[in-house]
Amino acid sequence: MTRAGAEPSILTLNGGSSSIRFGLYARSEPPELRLRGKIDRIGQAGATLSFSEADTAESGEVGLDGSDHGAAVTQLIDWFEQRDIFAGIDAIGHRVVHGLLHAEPVYITSDLRTELERLRPRDPEHMPRELELIEAFGKRLPDCPQIACFDTAFHRHMPRVATQIALPRRFEALGIQRYGFHGLSYAYLIEELARLGDPAATRGRVILAHLGSGASLAAVRDGRSIDTSMGFTPASGLPMGTRTGDIDPGLVRFLADEQAMTPTQFDQLVNHESGLLGLSETSSDIRDLLASEADDPRAVEAIDLFCYQAKKTIGAYAAALGGLDTLVFAGGIGENAPAIRARICDRLDFLGITLDSVQNEAGTALISHSSARVAVRVIATDEEQMIATLVCRVLSSA
Repeated sequence: MTRAGAEPSILTLNGGSSSIRFGLYARSEPPELRLRGKIDRIGQAGATLSFSEADTAESGEVGLDGSDHGAAVTQLIDWFEQRDIFAGIDAIGHRVVHGLLHAEPVYITSDLRTELERLRPRDPEHMPRELELIEAFGKRLPDCPQIACFDTAFHRHMPRVATQIALPRRFEALGIQRYGFHGLSYAYLIEELARLGDPAATRGRVILAHLGSGASLAAVRDGRSIDTSMGFTPASGLPMGTRTGDIDPGLVRFLADEQAMTPTQFDQLVNHESGLLGLSETSSDIRDLLASEADDPRAVEAIDLFCYQAKKTIGAYAAALGGLDTLVFAGGIGENAPAIRARICDRLDFLGITLDSVQNEAGTALISHSSARVAVRVIATDEEQMIATLVCRVLSSA
């Protein structure tokens, strides 16, 4: 509970397989950022906690002892407790990758924890880390409410045809369907699009491209997701930094027979050794690949495939939407790589997509040509801000 005299605030936690992003927000409308930070390189040498404070412009970096996730979480809580702002934490919002049937954020109870534990096998990369954060902060702040904000919630009401997988129907009872991810990012982008005054955010046809080390696209009609490229797990859809994206399921049997590959080894292959890294054999980072294109044909092919698959998906989603009004680029690649945006949009003028090359290179908010039928925008996504907003709404409704 908030101590007397302390400013009520919301702590957001976004746990990944090798990082934890966090933010502290004043409990206001909209939530106002007070502090933002990240623990990086968890599980590797040189793990660090970096932070910046919005009010004082103070920033810094702290080296962490121990490299596993549990040690990193403990040291994050210890670091918070040494700062006055810790006393004001009113509630904690967690990004939870998988939420099955949840369409809204909910309070984390013992029953919900049991439910989330059952979801570990669906996302072994993220769910164990997120549960560890929930447990650790629950022990240190037992009276502070924790709220789960689900990455799948934005896609919860997709049409049934977009959620089905063509397996025998008995498997649907096991929860095997297309769920979609990056939902907190997409929810933020749609709200930001509305704030910018783009009418397509609420009454129109929008394609959102969240392109980073994890990458996906979503088709949104009248503010609601109707399809998205990630499906049952975040490994599906586009090729990504280290993930294959969609592949022929026959590879499972082939690699088992030819390479004696186990399910665990196959999972390691498609999630950690493939994508841009596997194709280039050098890096999963698009910046490295762009820098080496002139001398390395493997980098060229990795980038070409990434852009080609993104272009194909835009075309497919324009068909699903019955046309297109706005295309939004977001994520580390979408926001910062004009060359990638240009290659994805090249020869999409038949859809009404034409970029202004000067604006695109400058990375302005609107990069489409003034004569283009489709608005093409670059919006910096902010999952932590979205988590804080959702937590405030839950607290207000209660």
